[in-house]
Amino acid sequence: MDVLLVEDDDSIAEPLVDGLARYGICARRVATGAAALAAARAEMVLLDLGLPDIDGIEVCRTLRHHADVPVIMLTARGGEADRVLGLELGADDYLVKPFSLRELVARMHAVGRRTTPGAGGGHGSPEGAQRVGDLVIDRRTRRVRLRGTPVPLAPKEYDVLVALAADPGAVVTRRTLLETVWSPNFFGRGKTLDFHVACLRRKLGDPACIETLRGVGFRLAVTS
Repeated sequence: MDVLLVEDDDSIAEPLVDGLARYGICARRVATGAAALAAARAEMVLLDLGLPDIDGIEVCRTLRHHADVPVIMLTARGGEADRVLGLELGADDYLVKPFSLRELVARMHAVGRRTTPGAGGGHGSPEGAQRVGDLVIDRRTRRVRLRGTPVPLAPKEYDVLVALAADPGAVVTRRTLLETVWSPNFFGRGKTLDFHVACLRRKLGDPACIETLRGVGFRLAVTS
């Protein structure tokens, strides 16, 4: 795995690069937000929020605007507001310092499984495209079309849609969605999930396309 590590603290970055190498992970390290945005595309980004030039939140926002690369935030900011903001901006996971190398590697592999195109299989063509009514989800390219028109989705919006589309019409609990799309250790109040579902409904053009079962979860409505 080719990883971009964005960390300005040498005492953290250098042993982290060496430790990841022992797990067969090649980490290219940069120390500023500007260098991260100018770096060659990586398979995953490990992003410190406390950078000397650009706040890591802004770096994440910009990365998400230009590329669909998995991002794990590494930060000393452990407050719920910071975690929710980071996840809503598209981070795939959020790890608070100090953390163990084994936990980080486990999180990286989990994020990789969730975000790799086609990893979830699917009902549809051999290329990984799934049709649910007028909606087509192509896992190979992570693209969605509605009646033939592309639907631009943020990475987490896409992941929520894929989780719901795994069994169209079936209820997916809130906890299952949070653990599948974000992290098994996500203990926020779930507002970030409601935010992404609301965005999905708006982009799909029909509030009824995703039904809410209050206090339970959501389901993707099956239309002919």
